[in-house]
Amino acid sequence: MSAEEKREQRLELLEDDIGRALSESVRSGELQAAPSYGKPLNFGDGYDDTPAELRMPMKVLKDAGVVPPEVETLQRIAALEARAAEAAEPEATALRREAAELRLALSLRLERLQLSGGL
Repeated sequence: MSAEEKREQRLELLEDDIGRALSESVRSGELQAAPSYGKPLNFGDGYDDTPAELRMPMKVLKDAGVVPPEVETLQRIAALEARAAEAAEPEATALRREAAELRLALSLRLERLQLSGGL
């Protein structure tokens, strides 16, 4: 019995709707057509990129709806750049300068955190 047949048999043994839906997806080839088929799931939430000692505190803050200051800074930079794209000179130049200053401050903060072991 091949590995594919064993996997399909395990899926068929599941007696819930999810198991049946997955089994049908395997038979139809829909599952194998997915670009992420056979690869680890990427949730895109940064969990795996977050140092282990910061994962729980960051999760607590996220669940409480608190946004880290670095994320707020990134949002401010994006808003300034969007405004600069629509603004006329010299206001656009001033907005781009402010965004660049925020980018520099953010880089320095992240570097300090990294050097101190907090990131």
